[in-house]
Amino acid sequence: MAKALDFLRERAVEKNGALIVPFFACREAARESGITPREAEALALENGICPSRYERNVGAIGMEGQAKLLRSRAAVVGCGGLGGWVIEILARSGVGELVVFDGDVFEDGNLNRQMLADEENIGTSKAEAAAKRVESVNGAVSISAFSKRLDGTNAAALLSGCGVVVDATDSNSARREIFKVCRELGIPFIHGAIGGFFGQTGVFFPEDEPHWLVDEASDEGAELETGCPAFTPPFIASLQAAEAVKLLAGLDCQANGTLLWFDIGRYDMQKIKMGR
Repeated sequence: MAKALDFLRERAVEKNGALIVPFFACREAARESGITPREAEALALENGICPSRYERNVGAIGMEGQAKLLRSRAAVVGCGGLGGWVIEILARSGVGELVVFDGDVFEDGNLNRQMLADEENIGTSKAEAAAKRVESVNGAVSISAFSKRLDGTNAAALLSGCGVVVDATDSNSARREIFKVCRELGIPFIHGAIGGFFGQTGVFFPEDEPHWLVDEASDEGAELETGCPAFTPPFIASLQAAEAVKLLAGLDCQANGTLLWFDIGRYDMQKIKMGR
């Protein structure tokens, strides 16, 4: 570690009162010292040196917060409309380890809104596409991609060690099943749902009572009737990713226990405090 830190210090330059090191110097330090790129970047941050790729992050979340992100593990359940954008943002933000799940493959109808879908990968695994995308966006982030559904039979083992679980599912039954495991493991659950011009998100802790937890809640989303234009998924996914980053970075500004509901068409928003 000392060798890697000396290497990074030698290549850091002062910029606007901060020490910045090119991110490719972190890669070189990792190779020379036999550590991972993530370890090299975290080492730099924990010693007051910012890898250049995170220069625009630290003004908002700080060096300590960025280091915490690199040391963290987050799960994203679903790699489609919401999940693809959430994964993109978390990887660019520097969340060190991602665990993603989706048993589906891309279809033509995904092309209008899903960040990971393109004309060349129709019929291929969404989870595998997520892994390839993360590797190309941020090589310091490790990703475990599972081309299968997460449910009560496998969730406890696969979610163990995660700091947050991001909901990019498409049914309330799936949410109930996964939230039950999150309760048992003590993991915050970041809910998201979309349909047409509408979207909602909220952060729910184990002691919270989300609105979709009751058995009477409909299992089908509004998307089946209202469709889903290209702009709704990234809007809600950005809010979900922001909450994940704040939680993982240890920032004291989360919207826990509150459901945020948006009508993008009418520019209307409602905040609904959920009971416990």
